[in-house]
Amino acid sequence: MNKEEFVVSLAKKAQLTKKRTNEIVDLFLENVMEGVEKEGKVTFIGFGSFQVKERNSRKGRNPQTGEEITIPAHKALLFKSGKVFKDHIK
Repeated sequence: MNKEEFVVSLAKKAQLTKKRTNEIVDLFLENVMEGVEKEGKVTFIGFGSFQVKERNSRKGRNPQTGEEITIPAHKALLFKSGKVFKDHIK
C-alpha cells in the first residue's frame, strides 16, 4: 500500500474528503519527524516506536572492487513494532 492508497482507505473509514485526509496524514508524518528529531524517539503504545540510533564508523568493502573502505559514523532511523502490531501480523 502506498500513501495515496492509504489516504483513500482512511478517508472512506473516517468519512472525510481525500484532500482533508491527505492534509491530516501529512501533519501526522511531520509531527513524527519533528518528534524524532527533537526527542530522539516517538512511541505509539501497542503499535511501535521510531527512534534515532547513532552508528559508529566502521570498515567495510566495496562489493564491486573488494577494496576496503571506511563507512562514516551516521544516524539511523529505526522502527520497532509493538506487541499489538506483532500479534496482528501473526
